[in-house]
Amino acid sequence: MQRSDSRKSIAIIGAGISGLSAAAYAARDGHTVYVFEKNQTPGGRARQFSTNNGYTFDMGPSWYWMPDVIEQFFADFNCSPADYYHLVSLNPQFEMVFADGSVSIPENYLEMKALFEALEEGAGYRLDAFMKSAQYKYEVGMMDFVTKPCYSWLEFASLKILKSAFELDLLTNYRSYVRRYFKHPKLTALMEFPVIFLGASPKNIPALYSLMNYGGYALGTWYPMGGFYELVKAMHHIAEKQGAQFYFNSPVEKLNIKDEKVYSMEVNGKELFFDMVISSSDYHHSETLIPERYRNYSEKYWSGKTFAPSCLIYYLGIKEKIQNLKHHTLFFEPDLDQHVDEIYKTKRWPKEPLFYVCCPSKTDPKVAPRSHENLFLLMPLPIGIDDDEVTRENYLSQMLTRIEKKTGTRDLAEKIDFKKSYCVSNFIEDYNAYKGNAYGLANTLNQTAVLKPTIRNKHLKNLFYTGQLTVPGPGVPPAIISGKIVANEVNKLIHLPYEKII
Repeated sequence: MQRSDSRKSIAIIGAGISGLSAAAYAARDGHTVYVFEKNQTPGGRARQFSTNNGYTFDMGPSWYWMPDVIEQFFADFNCSPADYYHLVSLNPQFEMVFADGSVSIPENYLEMKALFEALEEGAGYRLDAFMKSAQYKYEVGMMDFVTKPCYSWLEFASLKILKSAFELDLLTNYRSYVRRYFKHPKLTALMEFPVIFLGASPKNIPALYSLMNYGGYALGTWYPMGGFYELVKAMHHIAEKQGAQFYFNSPVEKLNIKDEKVYSMEVNGKELFFDMVISSSDYHHSETLIPERYRNYSEKYWSGKTFAPSCLIYYLGIKEKIQNLKHHTLFFEPDLDQHVDEIYKTKRWPKEPLFYVCCPSKTDPKVAPRSHENLFLLMPLPIGIDDDEVTRENYLSQMLTRIEKKTGTRDLAEKIDFKKSYCVSNFIEDYNAYKGNAYGLANTLNQTAVLKPTIRNKHLKNLFYTGQLTVPGPGVPPAIISGKIVANEVNKLIHLPYEKII
């Protein structure tokens, strides 16, 4: 229904992290907000499921980093994470397994410095310098850089950002930047690891993203008791408290266009009318809901983009405790560059894969039956790859063998009492993800800020986009920021003539 006052009806497509964020902010601004989600629960890639035999699995995000960004979301609604869940600081933060041994990153920064110094003389002192620079990038990047709607480079013409341009190292690649400080291969691997989440080789990521090291290592690695889904539940509750209404099992099938606007949408065969639409679903999929002439980008555009990886995930219940395994463990025995090249160049299943294991039952006894373990295995893959069950099982066998070697456990396959795999085709089916991508667009220099897909439709005045395929990029904290950015822009459009915000 159209209204003459400043209070508008806003439809949000998708209840992932960015959709929940946008819903909360838009409803707080006084608008009537309706959220339509194709799945039966909120969260998108951050959903959770439980089994009949006592396991609870977070389906996606498991690294609780950049806690200040998450805290700011709650503060915007006069509450805090502690009102909804209990956070635990992990010690060690994680363990990285190499061919010649393992390295654990301690919770305490002074202990981390001592670890670096033990591996390479002078590295403890250089870690201070690295983190001081990373902190500056984090404070400028997360507080100024990533909060822009990115319509134009002029948004970054503030005196502070211009003065910071050199120190942000936008034109230096991350790999060469790390090697200014550290030479030991274990230290360079430790410092390069966080940018893997950004979806490209460290050789192709701007050094700006050393801010990830500060947001993780310096601010700590946390775990919300009950699982990462506690954040989703909290955001859902906050959005509902602001007045947002949610409809699950409600896929949006089509957006109807009239007079350069979306005037209605079709949901489960019904036509519904709204003043504004925010799509938090996969950007490419969102554009298939409108006629081709109204789309921002062509198929050629999307096929030419560099996407972050997809992945093979296994959710495993193990009927015994596994010794010598931490909450987060990264298996980096093979060569990083070989695996990265197989993702981005040859685009094939890796010969010797790197992979990650999360064992939340080490911290949270409620996610597995007593004396059992909850394992989440993740192996990065190229997007668009075939992922038949035989291939999945082959890689599961490889990962279990390496876990056994690391922990001294035997016959893990025989001790599995729950198993579920998730891969490229599942990302397509559940999230309409372009070619099954798991993390959105890679944060390469030519896909940063204004060079990302725009949050506003260029042809339809009331259609906006949010989420990991637009600004600021992949990850839970950026998705929260993305939802806030788009809600603010929609609110501005409602209160100002359209021409004034172009």
